Amino acid sequence: MNNETEKKIQQLQLIEQNLQNVSMQKQAFQMQLMENENASGELSKTKKDAYKIVGTIMISANKENLEKELKEQRDVLDLRIKSLEKQEKIFKEKAEEIQKEVMKEIK
Repeated sequence: MNNETEKKIQQLQLIEQNLQNVSMQKQAFQMQLMENENASGELSKTKKDAYKIVGTIMISANKENLEKELKEQRDVLDLRIKSLEKQEKIFKEKAEEIQKEVMKEIK
C-alpha cells in the first residue's frame, strides 16, 4: 500500500468520525424536538395555569407566551436538524467516494 492510499484511509477514518459526531448531534436535537412536541401537546390540553421551569424553580407563565416559545424552539430545532442532515449527506458522499478510490488502489 502506497503513502497516498494510507492518507486516503486516514481521511476516510476522519470523515467517519465526523459523520458519527454529526449523527449524535442530530439525535440529541431530535430528542429535544420530541420533548418540545410533548410539552406542546400537554400545554394545548390544559385549561388551567401553565408553568415553566427556570433554572431550579418552577414559575407560573402565560400559556400563549409558552406556546410561542415552544414554537420558536421547534423552528430552531428543525433548522438545526436539517442542517445536520445536509452535513451528514455530504460526509456520506465523500466517504463513499474515498472508499471507492481506496478499493481501486488496493486491487
